[in-house]
Amino acid sequence: MKKKPLLLGSMLTTMVVLLAACGSSSSSSSKSQSMTRMVKDVIQTMDPAQATDVISGQTLQDTTAGLLRFKGKNLEPDLASKKPTVSKDQKTYTFTIRKGAKWSDGKEITAQDFVYSWERAADPKTKSEYSYIFSGIKNADDIIAGKKDPSTMGVKAEGKYKLVVTLDRVMPYFQKMITLQTFNPVEKSVVKKYGSKFGTASKYITASGPYKLTNWNGSNNTWTEVKNKSYWNAKNVKLDKIKTTVVKDTSTAVNLFQSNKLDDAVISGDTATQMKNDKSYKTMVQGRTTYLEMEQKKVPAFKNQKIRQALSLSINRTQFINKVLGDGSRPVYTILPYKSMYNSDGTDIAAAATKGVKQYNDYDLSKAKQLFKEGMKEAGLTSFSFTITSDDTDAAKSTTEYLQNAFEKLSSSDAKVTVKTKSVPFKTRITLSEQHNFDMVVSGWQGDFPDAISFLDLETTGNSYNFGQWSNAEYDKYVQASKTTDATSTSKRWEDLVKATQILAKDNGVIPLYQTGEAHLTNTKISNYDYGPNNMIDMESVTKK
Repeated sequence: MKKKPLLLGSMLTTMVVLLAACGSSSSSSSKSQSMTRMVKDVIQTMDPAQATDVISGQTLQDTTAGLLRFKGKNLEPDLASKKPTVSKDQKTYTFTIRKGAKWSDGKEITAQDFVYSWERAADPKTKSEYSYIFSGIKNADDIIAGKKDPSTMGVKAEGKYKLVVTLDRVMPYFQKMITLQTFNPVEKSVVKKYGSKFGTASKYITASGPYKLTNWNGSNNTWTEVKNKSYWNAKNVKLDKIKTTVVKDTSTAVNLFQSNKLDDAVISGDTATQMKNDKSYKTMVQGRTTYLEMEQKKVPAFKNQKIRQALSLSINRTQFINKVLGDGSRPVYTILPYKSMYNSDGTDIAAAATKGVKQYNDYDLSKAKQLFKEGMKEAGLTSFSFTITSDDTDAAKSTTEYLQNAFEKLSSSDAKVTVKTKSVPFKTRITLSEQHNFDMVVSGWQGDFPDAISFLDLETTGNSYNFGQWSNAEYDKYVQASKTTDATSTSKRWEDLVKATQILAKDNGVIPLYQTGEAHLTNTKISNYDYGPNNMIDMESVTKK
């Protein structure tokens, strides 16, 4: 389903801009519980309906609240006072909104706030790239398509504190899905007051979560979050202040950490390798994969399956991770990250899907050259060229250089490929991706919630995040089936998800590279700091000794 890019999955890399960790300035008293963290780019938006990147997503995770929230590995009530009641047919969920829950301006949060916010996000007029995630809620598909009015959506307020959600189909992942920030409410009076300015600066938003955003003008490289005293669980929020700074360069990050100006630094490459024995070193594994998308309509050669397979087989993923990233990432051979979803017997879906298709993405230069020659002949080509686009971070630039070298090794006297590289700011890469204005792009996705559908839905025909515009009817069929399977038929749904994953991997609709393992230098006084099942950090629980 998002994220990814970009989210938040989404969407959300790494080349899709890795989310950095959190820390505290050592100049602050430990009693003040003040921390400073780094990220690798600026916030795109603070409108939950518009956010697609991990940086905006994490900031919204900190400053907004939803019906439910992950606390550690557990799904717990947030603005809902208890877990929902579910009808026998599993199509109606009834939530009770927590009495006394307030916006940061002191106004009460009610069930109607959710109704307004969900209808707004699904409304085509809002132009939310995440509107598709409402699919499955009654009438949402027709609303998104402009065929029905948003008011017909299956989300209704019965009084101030009862919210009833009706689904078109059984959705086994529904409760996990609604932890995504797109489902968090916005205050209607504030949206109406500021119009197009809503979400573009800290003065144009209100908070419902543990923190309030301050000192953000929409484009600056630093911002601050302060404890939201109006949050219903404020007494259990440990940090009083979180300061965020944009740092793109690894050496700069290390210098800031060592000079006590960062409590957490995200590092990679040789720096990460050299710092592995430092007491502050830690690796944080994310439910995020980085992969390559090929714009088949812009570069006709990418339409040939053998050429796509050759490109994938030319990449020595293990060597690349060890020599370029050095951060604890691991090779992947499908789009799915490991430890993101399990079968009832404990089987990891990424491991299950990899069996039988690993050979299509595992390093084999000899086979790659053979397939490349065959594919070029089938395509009627003797040569072609393309440009790899990525972010402008150190890790991203090193990645494209490595890939450029790997791909050009496919060339021979009768079949030649020329590869160029292009580094742009994160926002620019996202824009170019959305406009399909690229040849090949280093993309990535961070799962919106712990279910394979969060990744697989991205590459279905016509999905707004299917940047390469790859299309496969059989793949679409299995993905759709997995979204409509009765929750009691878990084995059938599992089979559909595995088959879809394998089709994508074998056909190289995208070329999988690695699952992110972020290397950090973290102040040893910081506790409870790690990614949760939704690939966000629960800053409400982070403490400093």
